Amino acid sequence: MAAIVRRAVDAGEYSSNSEVIRDALRDWTHKRKLREQGLSDLRKRWLEAIADDSEGLDPEKVFDQLETKYDRLAEETGR
Repeated sequence: MAAIVRRAVDAGEYSSNSEVIRDALRDWTHKRKLREQGLSDLRKRWLEAIADDSEGLDPEKVFDQLETKYDRLAEETGR
């Protein structure tokens, strides 16, 4: 990893090793934040689904609709 950092600085992509590290940390922090937000949203949706007393959808009907949709798309694209 140190060699990658040195090459980035030598190539002029960054002015110093610490700049490379700061940029990498910013990316890492951003990715972590996105992952945490995604998990938080998933937990929220899961709890909403558990609390939902509605009947829901008939899975056979949903799969039939999806199959029809994708068969039509396949015909249109020739796949």
